[in-house]
Amino acid sequence: MAIEGPRFIVRTVELFERPVHLRLPFRFGVVTLTHCPQAFVRAQVALPDGRAAWGGAGELMAPKWFDKNLQLTNEDNFDQLRHALLAARQAYLSDMRADTAFGHFARHHQALIDLGAAQGRNALVSCYGPALLDRAILDALCRALGLSFYDAAKSNTAGIDARLTPDLAGFDVGDFLASLSPAPSIEVRHTVGLLDAITAVDVREPVNDGLPETLADVVSATGCRWYKLKVSGQVDADMERLTRIAAVLRRVSDARITLDGNEQFTDAQAAAAFWRRVMATPALHQLAEQVKYIEQPLARAIALDSDVGALAAMRPVLIDESDDTLQAFPRALELGYTGVSSKQCKGIYRSLLNAARCRQRNGSKAVCFMSAEDLTTQAGLAVQQDLALVNLIGLTHVERNGHHYVNGFAGQGASPTEAAAFAQAQVGLYEPVEGGNVRLHVQAGRLDLRSLAAPGFAASAQPDWASLPTLRKPTDAIP
Repeated sequence: MAIEGPRFIVRTVELFERPVHLRLPFRFGVVTLTHCPQAFVRAQVALPDGRAAWGGAGELMAPKWFDKNLQLTNEDNFDQLRHALLAARQAYLSDMRADTAFGHFARHHQALIDLGAAQGRNALVSCYGPALLDRAILDALCRALGLSFYDAAKSNTAGIDARLTPDLAGFDVGDFLASLSPAPSIEVRHTVGLLDAITAVDVREPVNDGLPETLADVVSATGCRWYKLKVSGQVDADMERLTRIAAVLRRVSDARITLDGNEQFTDAQAAAAFWRRVMATPALHQLAEQVKYIEQPLARAIALDSDVGALAAMRPVLIDESDDTLQAFPRALELGYTGVSSKQCKGIYRSLLNAARCRQRNGSKAVCFMSAEDLTTQAGLAVQQDLALVNLIGLTHVERNGHHYVNGFAGQGASPTEAAAFAQAQVGLYEPVEGGNVRLHVQAGRLDLRSLAAPGFAASAQPDWASLPTLRKPTDAIP
């Protein structure tokens, strides 16, 4: 059923950022992260009948993921993302015609990618800006209409259609959205980074902040049964580390595992050879049986030109960094990949359309799939909106690492007042701790999502906007 969502104008867009400090260093791919800014967007929309509302969104400005060029510093990467936000704001405010939420996105989608390419930014970077604006705009629309994100999505209030995804022509996106049924909770998939301590012998400088510091601590404290293991592509080192991890995870009843290659393997043959070695190693037999899929083993420069059939015949393979445009997933399916990540930093509409593609292609036997991945989403708007998105599209477990590497709202520099407001508004999702801090509450390996169904995009509280510093002006020399 074709549904035309309400049309409105985007009246104002404000950009902010706030520093985030990690309690533990997070090693992924080619970077070790210890601190990073978090961007915030606040947008106001106005409906023809005079109703208006503000909405917000937040997302970490992670370096060396959107662009892994080693010639760029982390500060260069932050500036790239600032430029993407500024470009998106200028585009959305330069055209004051009323449109649906999806219409605003579709109107500027390709133009922003083209602008970024002309200025030296890749598509992942360019999509970061509109990804935040689209969430803030949808949050504002939901508030103006008194709808929750779930109800708005199921009734296609955003007006999502297949105009940018011709492979979905003839598929009823509205019926698909109406069929979605969010759950009251979701399982947490804990990330084990490349520098993470496995047991106490690996801890050189204890943090002593009451949070788990080793994988063994996580197993004892959280009750998680899902784990995401980062691998480096250095096979001998990976084998030794996986063996140590496997020894700890034997304590977990019905453990389930995913592997993240973070683009570290030289080619598809090397990735397949690595997996064969894992399966052939006696100490890893149980772990290998528990691995459900392998994420982005190849560099994005070659991933969508490489047949991964040999690896995929042994374990499903999904794209993450290679999912840089709306056309990437269909291309990946031609090469043996069957999965694609959902990451809100790439855009909520991409996740929803890729979920529609999975439904379209899957018959009685599910072949295509989506996986909920993290980019260290932080407590507050970022983690709540991402949880609501992946829950809506029916994913039953979600990688969460922001709460492990950052000490709740305090690690973001948020005030105790802001933290308390979120804890009171999102009952069950957070837990207050000493000193006025609030953290994500993982209980029996799950997160309670019931509070996300209130009006707005999964948030009944907002950041202290008056205290947030304005987005820093990027260095002109860095595109």
